[in-house]
Amino acid sequence: MDAVRLIVESRRALTGSEDALQTTAEAWQAYALAQAVGSRLAVSGPPQLRGEALGLTELAGRGCGVLDAPPPLVADLRAAHLTDLGDARKALLELASLLVEVAMSLVALASTAGDEGAYWQCMEAIDAADESRDRVQEMLRRLALTEEEPTPWDAALG
Repeated sequence: MDAVRLIVESRRALTGSEDALQTTAEAWQAYALAQAVGSRLAVSGPPQLRGEALGLTELAGRGCGVLDAPPPLVADLRAAHLTDLGDARKALLELASLLVEVAMSLVALASTAGDEGAYWQCMEAIDAADESRDRVQEMLRRLALTEEEPTPWDAALG
């Protein structure tokens, strides 16, 4: 399945979460998906994105690690269904939106956390979402710069 479809599916599932456990599980799914997209870009994406993509993979992995949610079965893991990145720019735009929604959902969880441990878990996961989104935005910026760069042919024809 392509990245954009999986990201849209994750956004819907996160929005439809009805309780803290479900929200945490969907945040975990979103981080796993960000990790998978980062891995794909690091291996086979445009060369100018590879360093940031590796950083995204690491940060998203940290997001999974701080959340106290049982990992889903492999069959239920959306990231495991990623077969095609598709349009990198569109996938990154959708991923940035998903990460913002994850952070907002975790802010809501933190504000109602019953204990200090749950609160700090949310805070760390929010940081991971924000830093992951920053990496995605940097990749989008680099893609935009690449699209604006004139080719040698443009200069010769200019």
